Amino acid sequence: MKRYLAIFSVFFVIVAAMIYSAPNTALASTAVTAHDFSFVSIDGDDLPLSQFAGKVVLVVNTASQCGFTPQYDGLQQLYEDYQDQGLVVLGVPSNDFGRQEKGTAKQIKEFCRVNFDISFPMTDKTIVKGAGAHPFYQWLGEELGMFAQPRWNFHKYLISRDGRAVNWFASTTRPQSPKLLAAVKDALKDQVVGTGKNS
Repeated sequence: MKRYLAIFSVFFVIVAAMIYSAPNTALASTAVTAHDFSFVSIDGDDLPLSQFAGKVVLVVNTASQCGFTPQYDGLQQLYEDYQDQGLVVLGVPSNDFGRQEKGTAKQIKEFCRVNFDISFPMTDKTIVKGAGAHPFYQWLGEELGMFAQPRWNFHKYLISRDGRAVNWFASTTRPQSPKLLAAVKDALKDQVVGTGKNS
């Protein structure tokens, strides 16, 4: 019995070593960028991220009944301030955290219009965590690591003009925070590639 346990232990160590020494990003090896993914828009149309090629995109998973929902104001202001320089804010409604986005796409859109006068593009309600997460969010986890994955509503990702995931910000980071603004400005200055820092 001890012999079998010893063999199993050695086998387990070898397998574990193979897993942890493997490349961190399965999709990265195929040179995938954000522009290879597509969502359904809040109006039900196709929303390929390739339409934002050449622009900087701040992707935010949103919710209508969250303590961070007032960040919609800051996101809209950020969009208005930097849209002409090439910034897009993309809202991704999700019911994943605290079930705080229970409405239909139509209800979500109306809520955002009435309460925050949102004009930036938004997707249909989307799963952003776990095994069922949208492929874009799975890719982000592979690109930026497990600590960069959304832990609550209004988690933010910054995508460079060439479609690379270059930065992330926790829900507590306000749209007008110096850290986020500095990252956005740096990305907007870069006409080719981003800089790649985690927050």
